[in-house]
Amino acid sequence: MSPRPEEAAMRREVVKRIETVIKDLWPTADVQIFGSFSTGLYLPTSDIDLVVFGKWERPPLQLLEQALRKHNVAEPYSIKVLDKATVPIIKLTDQETEVKVDISFNVETGVKAARFIKEYMKKYSLLPYLILVLKQFLLQRDLNEVFTGGISSYSLILMAISFLQLHPRIDARRADENLGMLLIEFFELYGRNFNYLKTGIRIKNGGAYIAKEEIMKVMTNGYRPSMLCIEDPLLPGNDVGRSSYGAMQVKQVFDYAYIVLSHAVSPLARSYPNRDSESTLGRIIKVTQEVIDYRAWIKKKWGSKINLSPELDNRLKIRDQIAPCNGEQQQNRDSEPSYNQRLTLSLTSTQQLSSGSSASSVSSLSGSDIVS
Repeated sequence: MSPRPEEAAMRREVVKRIETVIKDLWPTADVQIFGSFSTGLYLPTSDIDLVVFGKWERPPLQLLEQALRKHNVAEPYSIKVLDKATVPIIKLTDQETEVKVDISFNVETGVKAARFIKEYMKKYSLLPYLILVLKQFLLQRDLNEVFTGGISSYSLILMAISFLQLHPRIDARRADENLGMLLIEFFELYGRNFNYLKTGIRIKNGGAYIAKEEIMKVMTNGYRPSMLCIEDPLLPGNDVGRSSYGAMQVKQVFDYAYIVLSHAVSPLARSYPNRDSESTLGRIIKVTQEVIDYRAWIKKKWGSKINLSPELDNRLKIRDQIAPCNGEQQQNRDSEPSYNQRLTLSLTSTQQLSSGSSASSVSSLSGSDIVS
């Protein structure tokens, strides 16, 4: 599910069409990409986030909406102006590609967040692999959006960064670390060991778990820490997980994934009847035929238009598909592993999982009093 070059080419065309309309209206306006397309951590069906910088007293939402309709950029009934939202935006679906786009005005936080994430992607080369799998996992359970009760991509990325920062094994941050093991440890930590009631997540200054009472001291406007409390590393006093009212549902599906994958890589898994017909990762992640067909259409139509920008090139080196994982394969540490190799779940026993797992050790660091 990782980005393909032709998908990046298609998305750049969408951005170019919208930017042309914006520049016709305001020649000096500056259009910037942020969010998952900027970082390269997008799925085939992910939105494109754009922000327009210019000099207006109020965001000219209606003016841009009319121009987009006039130039037939969007599907006619897809354009919506959300001027009462916390961050006023225009939402639309591109007519030619069916890619969804969100456009905001003069909001710098998204651009800063994208820059922040890219820095951590350089620091932890494993981060993109984990995020793409986790995003697909939440997407198919309708838990990848705050308004459906799930968590935002930003929250998920901060959780993954914290997981890598505070992993008891320093080798967990090595580029050749077994990603299958890390994925199970991530699910174990946030599915059963992390104390959501008392503990908040801090990224800055090397990362830490902190008591929610500490976070409350710097929060403004009488806000109390949320169930999933993540201190915003870019905006002191802001709780990134504040709107994630379904955080406990996310915890439950993470716990489910931990159980399924733990069983799948146990010695008993050798005798499972579907062992040879189903990949290990396929037990928790499915890709619909509709998405497969959509990607094939993109590849056919935009394959000849590939012209990678330097900014996206590094992110697009990740392999195309989530392939079956062989629990007995050993990763070749002398060569650059492919995407499916990176997700090899090469655990030999559930005992190894329990004793070597980060989450078991991390639970004491987080102050968890929840008995698994």
